[in-house]
Amino acid sequence: MLKSKKIITTFFTWNILLIFVQCNSKEKNNTTMTSNPVLYFEIPVNNTERAKKFYKNVFGFHFKDELIDNNEMALFPFSENSLGITGALAKGEIYKPTKDGVVIYFGTKNIDETLKLAKNNGSKILYPKTDNGIGLVAEFEDSEGNRIALYQPSIK
Repeated sequence: MLKSKKIITTFFTWNILLIFVQCNSKEKNNTTMTSNPVLYFEIPVNNTERAKKFYKNVFGFHFKDELIDNNEMALFPFSENSLGITGALAKGEIYKPTKDGVVIYFGTKNIDETLKLAKNNGSKILYPKTDNGIGLVAEFEDSEGNRIALYQPSIK
């Protein structure tokens, strides 16, 4: 639990520091970023156990359960030595699953297999596999009603 809180605290502290540095920058172009803008995400869920089972069956993820600010959190895996960000499945009063909000993209090595696993676990395809010129993308509805996207890089 302490490590998970440390990870979340590190994300938020780093983000606040980044905002402070950018706000106090004397550069005229405040849109210049020194890092990627997204550091952490939360996917709203109505049923944490059902959602954990869905994401484990589709992606193989294992979760660490936490209670943060009276909200149920199932933390996605995180490695400080890996690229990318992490987040949590989040259940609480403020969390409402939707297909109309922010879309999170999960990387996959085999988009066809991941879509098959999603469908086999009750998902419906919202946007079919499409080559966007830099890779393959697709979207499906997760067990909670969220729009989730996939990205498979092009092999050159």
